[in-house]
Amino acid sequence: MFTELISISIIVSTTAIAVVAFFIAKKWKKLGAEAVAALQTAKLDADEAKANLESAKIHGCIDRTRRRQVEAVFDVLRDSVLVVDAHGEILHANGCAEGLLFVAPSEAAGMPLADVVIDHQLVSTISDARCGLPKEGRQYEQEIQVGGETVAYEVHLQSVGHKDEAMHAVVTVLRDLSREREIARLKSDFVSKASHELRTPLSSISAYIEMLVDGDAADETARQEFYAVISTETVRLQRMINNLLNISQIEAGLMHIDRERVEFGELVERAVRNMTPQAHAKSLDIHTELASVDLAVKGDSDMLYQVVVNLLSNAIKYTPEGGRVTLSADAENLTHSLHFSVSDTGLGIAPDQTEKVFDKFYRVENYRRVAQGTGLGLNLCRHIVETLHSGQIGVESQLGMGSKFWISIPVGECSVKLAA
Repeated sequence: MFTELISISIIVSTTAIAVVAFFIAKKWKKLGAEAVAALQTAKLDADEAKANLESAKIHGCIDRTRRRQVEAVFDVLRDSVLVVDAHGEILHANGCAEGLLFVAPSEAAGMPLADVVIDHQLVSTISDARCGLPKEGRQYEQEIQVGGETVAYEVHLQSVGHKDEAMHAVVTVLRDLSREREIARLKSDFVSKASHELRTPLSSISAYIEMLVDGDAADETARQEFYAVISTETVRLQRMINNLLNISQIEAGLMHIDRERVEFGELVERAVRNMTPQAHAKSLDIHTELASVDLAVKGDSDMLYQVVVNLLSNAIKYTPEGGRVTLSADAENLTHSLHFSVSDTGLGIAPDQTEKVFDKFYRVENYRRVAQGTGLGLNLCRHIVETLHSGQIGVESQLGMGSKFWISIPVGECSVKLAA
């Protein structure tokens, strides 16, 4: 009996253990599934976080790239650009803004606006603009001291940000108006001088025509004198207009020249032959000194002839009676160029006026009574020599000792062919 009880007890214990083991195994299995699920969830979260991090890095790179691109655009602008954030700190200042700043543009980023920009009015205007601007921004003109000089700027401000935000970033663009104002002044001066120069021959033509109509020319001799004046003034007017048109076309890059082999010695001889009557009328001697070398250049024959004639004509006009004019031409092997000069024993030019004689309409004041002129001939010569033929032109002069106008023109392809 005792033995049976022990057997039954063992069976019950074994069963209980089996049941407990079953439930424990079942619970662990459930816990294991939950752990696996938790691990999978954690892995998904980690993958998502990693993906978000990578995305943030990519967006960060894109933002930095875009910012560098925008800054690069600002840096190539010829206008000064200042970018200020909503907190009033400099985000970017381009190189052109250097004269407006206390520090170098590269050092301005992150600094307060007031510590960077020199002009207090500009600081105040930009600070006020951070509170918001109309959609079209704000534009005005302001004079600012830059490097000891007063510079006029056109200032354009544009706020950047949502309209509901209290403060905005501001982009300020300052355009230097100095060149525009100088161009406007030069245009006005040009129109004034051109009108004055054109009015003179027109007035003469009009006056003599009116006298002819009124019958003031009593005989044929008087009428021929009137006709001669009208013809001379007409030619003068035509020459002036042609010079103006040629200068304008050259300056605009519209002048087309036919480059060919030009025998410069022949141009000089032709000019001397044509201008000899004017020289003889003043008892002037014209001498030529042409070197015994090849004086050919690659250029436009008509244009270069006009240079020779203009320089020779000026020498004759401003040299007193009994004087001397010398034309020289030689080849310079070192510079592969042709050197030509016209020297005279005339009145000479003061040192402070030697460069001005090549400006449009400029004439030495003391010479206005000596001879007529428009002040366009030497300016046209400069354009023909320097712009069209890549040469140089200059003058050497002393008051009372005469002047020497010279030009230097590259020989060009012509010399290469000859050397071969």
